[in-house]
Amino acid sequence: MEEIFRLGEISCPSGTLVIVDGGHLGLWSGQRSPAEIDPALLGIDDPAMAAEVLDLVDFAVIGPDAPAAVRSFDRQPGAMIHDFPASRAAELGAMFAEHCRAAGLDARLEALPSREPHAQRVRRTAAEGGGSFLMFGVPVVAVGGVPRDRHLPVLASRVDFVDGVGPRWSEISVRMSDAQAESSVQLGDVGVDWARVLFGDADALNVWQHNEPVDGSADVAFWGAAADEAASTFAAPELGEPGEDGVRGWTGLAMSEAIEKARAVQSWKEETGRRMMVDFRPHSHHWQVMRQVRASEFEAGTVDIGDARLLCAMTTWGDGYFPVSADLDASGAVVAVRVSFSDTIE
Repeated sequence: MEEIFRLGEISCPSGTLVIVDGGHLGLWSGQRSPAEIDPALLGIDDPAMAAEVLDLVDFAVIGPDAPAAVRSFDRQPGAMIHDFPASRAAELGAMFAEHCRAAGLDARLEALPSREPHAQRVRRTAAEGGGSFLMFGVPVVAVGGVPRDRHLPVLASRVDFVDGVGPRWSEISVRMSDAQAESSVQLGDVGVDWARVLFGDADALNVWQHNEPVDGSADVAFWGAAADEAASTFAAPELGEPGEDGVRGWTGLAMSEAIEKARAVQSWKEETGRRMMVDFRPHSHHWQVMRQVRASEFEAGTVDIGDARLLCAMTTWGDGYFPVSADLDASGAVVAVRVSFSDTIE
């Protein structure tokens, strides 16, 4: 039998909700060009590949049949093509032209002079009725028409799928009203690489600090087979954080001291070949919400940024592409936005 749990609440003063992998928000450009994002944040250290990432191109689809052309071309979600390698731009243009010729569509690709910021992608997608777009290859969902003046409950449905799977979330939904849903529309998929999904106000994401501390402090944590030995070597106490039994380290250190301790423990681990995980945790917005996630029975937490409250929850399925839909009332207003996980079961 399905059980319903309340994970918390969000508030969305901009009226636009973004659903995104909470671990990828270090890549969020806000109002800046995505070309300003350091390729190292994508795990890229090869100079040639980093140069190609910095030289990515966005394309608009122009012409009377542009909406039909981009939908049927089906290379990316949404009305534009984002983050495409400049070295393959001519190839993409030829493929699109051939597609339109064969389909009898009047449309063409036009490279933008600069990359479209993620905040603009959200605004445009919401204005077009909601949907998804790519952020460095990861699908993100945006939907407008969200109530601005109240907190909105976030509910999760849990089902025991048996056969060794479960209990896990079958769905996480943001409830906008108690009105009866008369129809449902698919908004696209949210891509998850960090096993967590975040529901956040569009404007709040523009000031989100993913890796930078909001208070100048950081924690250092380590755990694993060699944790006791490392704790003795470095005189490290139990971390003392809820939900982290057996984790050692230090909390609330100045950034410079935290960096020094993290480097020392990591070097000791590498030099001795010990088995252990070392985690450097700046007191960022991401740290704030993940601190609650680790302590929560339901692996969910919230963080307030200005008047907005954002909520992050673990998927319970790990990584994947999860469909997002909107329920609408008879007038077309959004009643709920739902992320479905039940389709993960094959």
